[in-house]
Amino acid sequence: MKRNVLIIGAGGVAKVVAHKCAQHNDELGRIVIASRSVAKCQAIIDSVRAKGSPKLPAELEAHALDALDVEATKALIRETESQIVINVGSAFLNMSVLRACIETGAAYLDTAIHEEPGRVCETPPWYGNYEWKHLDECREKGVTAILGAGFDPGVVNAYAALAAQRHFDRIDSIDILDVNAGSHGKYFATNFDPEINFREFTGQVWSWQNGQWTSNAMFEVKRSDDLPVVGEQNLYLTGHDEVHSLSKNLDVSNIRFWMSFGDHYINVFTVLKNLGLLSEQPVKTAEGLEVVPLKVVKAVLPDPASLAPGYTGKTCIGDLVRGSRDGKPHEVFIYNVADHEEAFAETDSQGISYTAGVPPVAAARLIASGQWDARRMVNVEELPAEPFLELLDAMGLPTRIRDERGDRPWNQF
Repeated sequence: MKRNVLIIGAGGVAKVVAHKCAQHNDELGRIVIASRSVAKCQAIIDSVRAKGSPKLPAELEAHALDALDVEATKALIRETESQIVINVGSAFLNMSVLRACIETGAAYLDTAIHEEPGRVCETPPWYGNYEWKHLDECREKGVTAILGAGFDPGVVNAYAALAAQRHFDRIDSIDILDVNAGSHGKYFATNFDPEINFREFTGQVWSWQNGQWTSNAMFEVKRSDDLPVVGEQNLYLTGHDEVHSLSKNLDVSNIRFWMSFGDHYINVFTVLKNLGLLSEQPVKTAEGLEVVPLKVVKAVLPDPASLAPGYTGKTCIGDLVRGSRDGKPHEVFIYNVADHEEAFAETDSQGISYTAGVPPVAAARLIASGQWDARRMVNVEELPAEPFLELLDAMGLPTRIRDERGDRPWNQF
């Protein structure tokens, strides 16, 4: 049984992870939070204590760490006797933190695919460019590494696995629909790290169609869906992490990711992009200073964690799956609805951080119990889906299913 959790990162998602780990510290043990800013780590600990989240008298520690420094990360893992590392820092850290876990034997969890600062929207499959190069090493050393254990990627991967195992004889298409129908009241802001957010949309949009990779431009392909609770929404074809692993691990010809955007977001994004302000490549100012335009935009936008107070509305994220069962056409929508105000009341965080932060803690609990201690590198769809969804039901992210029989909890037949 693995115990003691090191959380890397101190943003909104890390705050949710810390609260949820504290709520289950009878299983997970000591909780350590580490980032470049020890003050941000301590602020999360203060929030955890103020909300009364710890189930047992809590061992909570804040540490300063440059997680790009593999030796420093290894030293902290050993010093704190952390057997599970939840990486919710920048996606630029993944390979460094993974390396530290491989060399110390700690289980590794993340919520997003690795990115290199100077590269945007690389050629698929993204996992194959970085993480999957360490498949053999993790297996040989018996190191558990669970990739993309947030909501999307993560929970939606489990939804796809559930659909394949329980609801279909053959799946023709999986459309992952991600809607935030909430309002933060700001003129313009992103719900997570602006740098990572914009990088998803400035290059090519890759989807898996007719058994091959297909490229489109951002906002080129649009659809509308009438979804539970949030109603009619416009969604746009977008490249996303889970498409890359699902296309490898499931025998499905069409896998696409769609995200909702309002007209205002699209207009502001388009202006910033056309002006070159979303470029990841450095430029020189008239004064000779070298700056990265995207980092400047990030610096002037609101911190996503600051959006939580006063954020209203709901999210709806799920998998629309089509195929056949018993020789007949079949369609299901497996989904979750989360509430921004409820997330803030529990964890001082907005709903996007909540949906991303709860699942890796559920995954950590399954590693701790041994059910997901795979001793190899896996994506979520390669693991048993039902124990994961059962924990999420109890931890604040209940799953529902809508099909020809109506709308009901996922485990009601």
